[in-house]
Amino acid sequence: MIGISKLLCGNKNFGDELRYVRGASRQKNGVIPGHGPVVVWNCTRTCNLKCRHCYADSDSRIYPGELNTKEAKDFIDDLQEFKVPVIIFSGGEPLLRKDLFELIEYAKQHNIRSTISTNGTLIDRNTADTLKKCGVGYVGISLDGMGENHDKFRGTKGSFCNALMGIRNCREAGQKVGLRFTINKHNYGQLKDIFNLVEEEKINRVCFYHLVYSGRGSFMVDEDITHDEAREAMNLIMEKAMEFGDKVEVLTVDNHADSVYLYLKARKKYKKLSENMFELMKLNGGNRSGIAIANVDYKGDVHPDQFTTQYTFGNVKERSFGDIWSDTSNPIISGLKNRKSLLKGRCSSCKWLDICNGNFRARAKAVTGDFWASDPACYLTNKEIGVGEFAGLI
Repeated sequence: MIGISKLLCGNKNFGDELRYVRGASRQKNGVIPGHGPVVVWNCTRTCNLKCRHCYADSDSRIYPGELNTKEAKDFIDDLQEFKVPVIIFSGGEPLLRKDLFELIEYAKQHNIRSTISTNGTLIDRNTADTLKKCGVGYVGISLDGMGENHDKFRGTKGSFCNALMGIRNCREAGQKVGLRFTINKHNYGQLKDIFNLVEEEKINRVCFYHLVYSGRGSFMVDEDITHDEAREAMNLIMEKAMEFGDKVEVLTVDNHADSVYLYLKARKKYKKLSENMFELMKLNGGNRSGIAIANVDYKGDVHPDQFTTQYTFGNVKERSFGDIWSDTSNPIISGLKNRKSLLKGRCSSCKWLDICNGNFRARAKAVTGDFWASDPACYLTNKEIGVGEFAGLI
């Protein structure tokens, strides 16, 4: 996750305390020194929508094996012991889990900040009030286009209006809420409309996600935007972040080429900004799946991140999360913690490797079949990354 507003405008937000901290980039088991990773917990696989890009391949049915309330609380106990700072309740649709509020309160009692990743359609005013009372730090609601375009992408008519109402209900309840937007070829043309919506609705946080080819999203490789479109999207995102200033926190997620592109642009347009920006980028350390971000699915299986569920390191019903995360006997988790020498192609000789850390392995695996190949969504040119003409063929 890249804090565009932080890098361009110097904004201060909670997440920056985890993303831009001295020593964070050298961590092997956590997000910052002395702490474990941010944990994305897919607390249920059940969902009321059927989104085209769903990495969990969720549907509106009950999936066997879901952690029960006691198992979930034991899991949260483990997270506290491993000093995990944040748990992201995701799904499926987390609000379909009947004990969700009880578990959020339990996490709060254990000094773990809770955030929720939701489609927003189930957040009526009462639910918004309850989220606020439970102490949820942040609610991220997905809008992947305007009106019917969002509905088509999410597979359910009326989901846009319901999600927008969920955002409004959170705002009225005083619950911190933001918009999540996964960029793809079907909604790329609506980026400006999304920024207009952010301004009109007084939404003070917006995250732009790059498509990751996982779950149902595995079949969307050809529906991703082009490299040129990715650059144009970043140009607009940078422009709007500067325009919003400290009124709106703007972030991009799942493509660390954004950080380098931002720096290269800033070096030409904002020379003074670029010097501090580069130092912050080095602190961040790029993609840290398997290090600073972890995923636990609804059954309790532990993965490098929510998009890389084909690799499992253990189950929290059998071993503590901390023991699983610290065990480097599995070659994938060991490799992720020290990946630079394993990377191939353009990534292996990129001069920005310390900034990007090889970007997203899930995309490389999906497209090439090789977990350590170059990320095909890196839109930087060979000249920009300082590699030869045939580097991508190695």
